[in-house]
Amino acid sequence: MICITGDLHGDFGRLCTPELKKLKSRDVLIVCGDFGFVWDGSKEEQKILKKIGRHRYDTLFVEGCHDNYDLLKEYPVVAYKGGKARKISGNLYQLMRGEIYEIDGRSVFAFGGGDSKDRGLDLSEGGKAFWEEEQPSVQETQHALDQLAAHRNRVDFIVTHDAPGAIKQFLYMDDNELSFIHSLFDEVVSRCQFSHWYFGRYHLDKPVPPRYTAVYKQVIKAE
Repeated sequence: MICITGDLHGDFGRLCTPELKKLKSRDVLIVCGDFGFVWDGSKEEQKILKKIGRHRYDTLFVEGCHDNYDLLKEYPVVAYKGGKARKISGNLYQLMRGEIYEIDGRSVFAFGGGDSKDRGLDLSEGGKAFWEEEQPSVQETQHALDQLAAHRNRVDFIVTHDAPGAIKQFLYMDDNELSFIHSLFDEVVSRCQFSHWYFGRYHLDKPVPPRYTAVYKQVIKAE
């Protein structure tokens, strides 16, 4: 079974619910960005990552706008379910941009990153709130389109942090500001046949018929 949830922002309590404790070893939980547990590299953070990695099911995430891209780069890239992923700890992995995975008999296209509102934000303690890598590079974009083409532009599920531009504008009709990643996802929509697209980013639990769902605190079964 594939379960989907939205931005965790480092809230471990969200992973300790009775609902998630019922998941079995063959199940997976996918987090649609802003995982938030790879942030400062502290010993306490490492303990939490090991706890998550010891869950009997796989916990997978795409990166969002509140993840530390510098730290994520330090984790090894491994083969995972037909694609490439970063192994964080045990059964905890970061799904990489443009990769397609075979999970529970279904194909899953993953692409993290998003349009951050933290660009230019000044943190008083010298921390970092924005990474240029939040927007996809030309190489990542081409890799994603090539991967889809290699799969005849057909996948079962798409998991991202941000949404296609048309869906963002549907949810926020007064917000006409779109970035490169929104245009990329609109291109994916025009090229690709898929059953359902799941995204986080907007802190909403809201279906957008017929085949999109914004996820936040709910845990839903991909179908």
